[in-house]
Amino acid sequence: MNKITITTPDDWHIHVRSGQLLKTVISHTAKRFKRAIIMPNLNPPVTTVSQALQYRDEILHALPKTSDFNPLMTLYLTDTTSVKDIHEAAESEHVHGFKLYPSGATTNSQSGISQLEKTYPLLETMQKLAIPLLIHGEVTDSDIDIFDREKVFIERHLTTIIQKFPALRIVLEHITTKEAVHFIQTQPQHVAATITPQHLMFNRNAFLVGGIKPHHYCLPIIKREIHRQALIAAATSGNPKFFLGTDSAPHLKHHKESSCGCAGCFSAHAAIEFYAEIFERAGALSKLEGFASHYGADFYQLPRNTSTLSLVKENWDIPSAYPSDEHEIIPLNAGQHCTWKII
Repeated sequence: MNKITITTPDDWHIHVRSGQLLKTVISHTAKRFKRAIIMPNLNPPVTTVSQALQYRDEILHALPKTSDFNPLMTLYLTDTTSVKDIHEAAESEHVHGFKLYPSGATTNSQSGISQLEKTYPLLETMQKLAIPLLIHGEVTDSDIDIFDREKVFIERHLTTIIQKFPALRIVLEHITTKEAVHFIQTQPQHVAATITPQHLMFNRNAFLVGGIKPHHYCLPIIKREIHRQALIAAATSGNPKFFLGTDSAPHLKHHKESSCGCAGCFSAHAAIEFYAEIFERAGALSKLEGFASHYGADFYQLPRNTSTLSLVKENWDIPSAYPSDEHEIIPLNAGQHCTWKII
């Protein structure tokens, strides 16, 4: 197959930052996706509806003038979030969920939840108002191996949350393990998961063998090959509980290539093209449209897009870097060939 046309896709998990970095990266997402769920982990975090609307305006002003891209906002769940905040979010047409970060789990997560039990009154209200809870599903205990954090979070916390709030709409973000795949498969339809391109393309050898590759470092961290294969099987299965979320997370080059490099892969520059390569290699191009364009919209109870996007089988070279003021951002697979291209 040399050309595919699909309903214009959406990205159900992305970081677009703010300021100059936002201006550098947002056009890449807007070129490929009609909508995107915008993560709220700025510094300081986006915790109120008014802050989310201000951030949304900043994103809209950074877009190319001809763009009709629609940023879908989320709020950062903290120890000080109130029931009133939940109600205000439910009344806003532009807020589509709350993001739960365990404190210290990833970039700018220091304002995250210190004890999950503290959120239970909030989760009860979210369940009543049908607001999705978007979870970075990792424990942060110092005695838990970083490669086991997702598995332990599911065992210790997510199972309990679902038992206590059986109607709560939940997205387990950027899943990375066969245990997460199995867990999502066994839950009701209102419990779903997003899957990133990097976790579908790479196992942990990709950033640890032959020298550390900082631009392949992300959180949750990339796992063993057995987990990658489980993720591919889930993404290409046609199961609507799994859908596209790039978790594209840009950092300036000197913040990635440092003695304590930041976590995050910048994939927005070729996101849908990466997924096309992955699905083609799996012999499942016919399943790409559901994963990329239908299932996420259905979960968020939004209309599917009516426009289309076409890709052709054509090699193009990914740039070695994208300039951002006097700095650079290194894209995922910098300097390599991509085999699918947007028309």
